[in-house]
Amino acid sequence: MSKATDIRVVAARLYFLPIRTRLPLKFGPETVTEVTCARAWVRVRDRSGATAEGWGETPLAVQWVWPGTLPYATRNERLKQFCIGLTRAWPEFDRYGHPIEVGHDFQEQVLPGLLEKANQQAEPMPWLAALVCDSVFDLALHDAFGQLLGRDVYSTYGPEFMSRDLASYLTPADGSAVSFAGKYPTDFLTTRENQLPAWHLVGGLDLLDASELTGQEPEDGYPVLLPDWITRDGLKCLKIKLRGNDAAWDYARIVRVGEIAMAHGVDWLTTDFNCTVQEPAYVNELLDRLKDAHPRIYGMILYVEQPFPYDLEKHRIDTHSVSARKPLFLDESAHDWRFVKLGRELGWSGVALKTCKTQTGALLSCCWARAHGMTLMVQDLTNPMLAQIPHVLLAAHAGTIMGVETNGMQFYPEASRAEAVVHPGIYQRRNGRVDLSTITGAGFGYRLDEMARELPPPAAETNV
Repeated sequence: MSKATDIRVVAARLYFLPIRTRLPLKFGPETVTEVTCARAWVRVRDRSGATAEGWGETPLAVQWVWPGTLPYATRNERLKQFCIGLTRAWPEFDRYGHPIEVGHDFQEQVLPGLLEKANQQAEPMPWLAALVCDSVFDLALHDAFGQLLGRDVYSTYGPEFMSRDLASYLTPADGSAVSFAGKYPTDFLTTRENQLPAWHLVGGLDLLDASELTGQEPEDGYPVLLPDWITRDGLKCLKIKLRGNDAAWDYARIVRVGEIAMAHGVDWLTTDFNCTVQEPAYVNELLDRLKDAHPRIYGMILYVEQPFPYDLEKHRIDTHSVSARKPLFLDESAHDWRFVKLGRELGWSGVALKTCKTQTGALLSCCWARAHGMTLMVQDLTNPMLAQIPHVLLAAHAGTIMGVETNGMQFYPEASRAEAVVHPGIYQRRNGRVDLSTITGAGFGYRLDEMARELPPPAAETNV
């Protein structure tokens, strides 16, 4: 079965945009001071020969996608080389279909082999890293489809343009009454919201009060201390990065941030351990201690994010005791809907979606989770520039538990200056929210022709 609107990729181009952080970002055992953003352009062709172009971008967040023993520069270079390989592989993939169909088939049929070939050297690159590299092309594919049709891409996720229903991709949980037959993503997506509550990230090295100032902080007009961020941006939601292997430090950090939050009118907190915890007792004891000694701070914790190792198949930890205390969200572990399914069996109650795991994968995970009553968030990869736009759009359509995490403006605000001229509301937070109202038009609504973004020479290019 096919549609006249089916497309395939016939050309791809790749750019690398390096960025340095204004302050270090620490999470778990890792610290980020620089990042390479990968930006992809693709040209697609439909069955009649009509063509359109689309764009996608994501930070290659090495420390998040590939925590390992190799030097940062080595891991970063291998991610870049993998992206270069994808620039060849995508136009060579002779498959017509809707972007979800083509994106899914590429992930299932091509990406695993590319990763296996790339890993014929010391220390294998994780599947999560391969997904992040693939995401820039997958995003560009979705954008190009919307451009070809002259439509917002979120209006294309139904039977008018898709040949396969969700039952072609998704299997319900055993024993559930869920069926995906005759269902499409539009059945699970919400009406877009243009005003979203914004979550601010409190990294492990972020400064909480003036006593921590060293005199080495940047003087660039942006806040440094947490209270100043809260006051300037009207923040109501704070995400606290924790260590996961130092209970005393983690407890003290939550209490200190919680006290600042209460003093400045913040409503919600969440805790993120970035896969560093080895057993549920660590989290349970931390939460129970907070509940007894600081009940208001405990009550402000909306959910707990990814305490345990991200390889769910290897680390099948029963997490029901944690989710009985607070909603427990998969992040690094939620590679695709299959891992969401396994996570639900193990006791996880929610999913943090990310466009950097591909737009296709995020949509399928969203549909599976919503069908099974799991709650959702959309989490940041410290997205700057174009990467921010599909990120906030996903949150606006997914029906999250509370807005969207967005922290690119904390760590490299100047990187998005060209894009912020067109979309000021998504690169700054005001009254605790981001404003998506400027995102209009076809595809992801980038409005690229209005941006004065100078790109470096392409790192790779392929035409078929």
